[in-house]
Amino acid sequence: MRRDELADLTAFLAVAEARSFTRAAARLGTSQSALSHTVRRLEARLGLRLLTRTTRSVSPTEAGQRLLETLGPALDEIDAKLSALSELREKPAGLVRITTNLHAAESILWPALDRMLPDYPDVQVELSIDQALTNIVADRFDAGVRLGEQVEKDMIAVRIGPDARMVVVASPTYLARKGLPETPHELTDHDCINVRLPTLGGLYAWEFEKDGRELNVRVAGRLTFNYSPMVLRACAAGYGLACVMEDAARAYLTDGRLVTVLDDWSPPFAGYHLYYPSRRQPTPAFALLVEALRYRAPAAHS
Repeated sequence: MRRDELADLTAFLAVAEARSFTRAAARLGTSQSALSHTVRRLEARLGLRLLTRTTRSVSPTEAGQRLLETLGPALDEIDAKLSALSELREKPAGLVRITTNLHAAESILWPALDRMLPDYPDVQVELSIDQALTNIVADRFDAGVRLGEQVEKDMIAVRIGPDARMVVVASPTYLARKGLPETPHELTDHDCINVRLPTLGGLYAWEFEKDGRELNVRVAGRLTFNYSPMVLRACAAGYGLACVMEDAARAYLTDGRLVTVLDDWSPPFAGYHLYYPSRRQPTPAFALLVEALRYRAPAAHS
């Protein structure tokens, strides 16, 4: 295979996966017109139409889908073999792509990267911050970050953070005005700030547990957000109760702008994990990042 033929196949793969010439061109660092020309050249060489193009979308034809299913694993294997060559270097090198949510990126990933990267100038890291549960295989990420209970069973999961806890919080002024809920059932009598889930678009049902009894509550209120910092701001302004990650609310709880309620209904659960396919052969750069992120519980003081 000639070098230009491999480049054409790589271009087709980028467009077919992104379902967009615009997004694929941005990813490859080229122009949309040049990418379109490259794909048309490949189609002419094969004598087959590989992509169906409309004004709004791009999708593989049957021939394109077959080529996509063949190319993806083959190029992944080539990438892995090339990355493995960095073992011959004195220090690891290469790109590691991770999908994560904002909270994990700020509280766990960035502190670890800030400690690690100065010592490894040839390691590159791309963090894609997205609240949705991204398919890391289809979107060609090296790994993803999720709470332990959300990690798929066929993935390798590495714990990167301590236990987490969802807590119900409110401002002192709100509680003075509306009273203190004693049980989750009483939330129906309160103004609550809803969270719109990124995956299916539904509203988050607040989850509680006490003495082995689990309880989910659908709440109502005037405000709904899909961004936790706005939930906290509205809650601190007295617009209602909110259910948030305790760590995300730490600054508000420390300075007294918010207080927790229903604590006995809010047990801890498995915190953030880095996950990746079990069949993946870790590159030196990826293995380095995993060790930098791996959670080590603080030593107990006697």
